[in-house]
Amino acid sequence: MKNLSKTSKIPKIIELEDGTTLIERFSSVRRFEHWFAVIIFLFLATTGLPQKYYTTEWAAELLRWFGGLDQLRGAHRLFGLFFCTHLVIHLLNIVLEVMRDHIRMTLFPTRKDLSDMVQTISYYLGHREKQPIYPKFDYRQKFEYLAIVLCSIVMAVSGLVLFFPIELMQVMSGEVILVAREMHSSQAVLALLLIIIWHLYGAQLSPEVFPGNASIVHGYMTKQELARKHGAEYERLFGPLDGQSVPRQARESSHEKKEGV
Repeated sequence: MKNLSKTSKIPKIIELEDGTTLIERFSSVRRFEHWFAVIIFLFLATTGLPQKYYTTEWAAELLRWFGGLDQLRGAHRLFGLFFCTHLVIHLLNIVLEVMRDHIRMTLFPTRKDLSDMVQTISYYLGHREKQPIYPKFDYRQKFEYLAIVLCSIVMAVSGLVLFFPIELMQVMSGEVILVAREMHSSQAVLALLLIIIWHLYGAQLSPEVFPGNASIVHGYMTKQELARKHGAEYERLFGPLDGQSVPRQARESSHEKKEGV
């Protein structure tokens, strides 16, 4: 096994003994963040939804399993604090890395994403023979990431308001508490639907990736997968899709940018 990466601007590129070339798509830190968020989200959904749908039989069963409403709320608030801490650390890390010019903002929209979206729709309608050449993350993945981050911010802020309702009512109207309660509840359902309908389908169940995409588990994808799904990233690393399969040496400045969000 040989690592072909030469600079921090290029992700890890590993050549296996059988000739397969693997490119790192998600670093170990990003994979940890992903699975930590999955675990926290599952616990929050399990402890939060019964409070919204408390009149249903399944919610009553979960309440009994947790030992009552107070215990359920306590568990929900504990995992909510974990969630807020994770969100703050994630966002602060991005801000600091951007200030240091250390990351490529691969998950933030560009003008190309709008063009890619129009061309993709045209392809699905049969007006184009090929899909556009996508970057490391296509416009759908960028939209999903930003939507989840925005939902997370809304849930975190509204959750903290609900955590300290009495204290906050000393300095603001009680209507703020009611608004926060509705926002928290509605955004939680929206986030759940976004993850189940959009993320799980797009990442694991759509015809393009079925029976699943394991890159979020081991962090790598093959060079063939990269060329097929993220041709612009392939060209950044290896040159034109029909050219030589040799990693292109980046034109480095005095500070090297490593792989971003």
